[in-house]
Amino acid sequence: MGLHPGHYQSLTERVRLHVSLAPCQPSSSRGISAGQFLYGLFMNNAAPTLPRTLGESITKELRRMLVEGELVPGQRLSEAALADSLQISRNTLREAFRVLTREGLLTHEPNRGVTVAEPDMASIIDIYRVRRFIECTAIAQAYPQHPGVRHMREAVEAGVKAREASDWVAVGTANMMFHKAIVELADSPRLTAFYGQISAELRLAFGLLNNPELLHSPYLDMNAAVLGCLDAGKTDEATRMLEDYLVQSERTILAAFQRNRTGSQA
Repeated sequence: MGLHPGHYQSLTERVRLHVSLAPCQPSSSRGISAGQFLYGLFMNNAAPTLPRTLGESITKELRRMLVEGELVPGQRLSEAALADSLQISRNTLREAFRVLTREGLLTHEPNRGVTVAEPDMASIIDIYRVRRFIECTAIAQAYPQHPGVRHMREAVEAGVKAREASDWVAVGTANMMFHKAIVELADSPRLTAFYGQISAELRLAFGLLNNPELLHSPYLDMNAAVLGCLDAGKTDEATRMLEDYLVQSERTILAAFQRNRTGSQA
């Protein structure tokens, strides 16, 4: 089951619009303790405003579940069970479902209900095209004292601790936190908010690879290397390194997609 094709056909154009309209102002940093600490660092300073309605709050919570891998590609979502778990009405849940379906994160089929979207090859390629456009542009204008560099360092440290605990899901979240911090270097809250949606789509692509250690472990040292270049003021080298990094990551995900497709057709 693929993500909505129209969503991805216009994705790059939407990024360019966000870049052209985004104001240059520093992003803030807020964290959430306990089990959502990593997600708090990753997502909570993404949006310039807090959710204003219960529906928006539930949409944000479901997006968090997608980013953290609690909901996986192809998973059927029981409206009754999820509404009961979140202690909300079905109407409120349906409102969130509609938003996430428009974003391409969920799919709805008559008489079959709602499922978590499964990326196709075209969508994966476009996600990485957008990532290179955003992240490489952001890191090229970075300077060592930028708050985003501190957040990158926090993400590297969180990833190392998660690796020591063999918590590979947390390693993946820390890795996404690292890349979100790179986007912060652009000083655009709107762009950071947009990247939050891309990150949820990216986590769906990560779900294609059943071995999270294989997926995330190689990039911890790469994250540290990119950070080291920024600390040394070598932004050109950091940009080239990040470009190569994203190309390697894209190839890994596409290879996993191809293996899954070949296996399902066998």
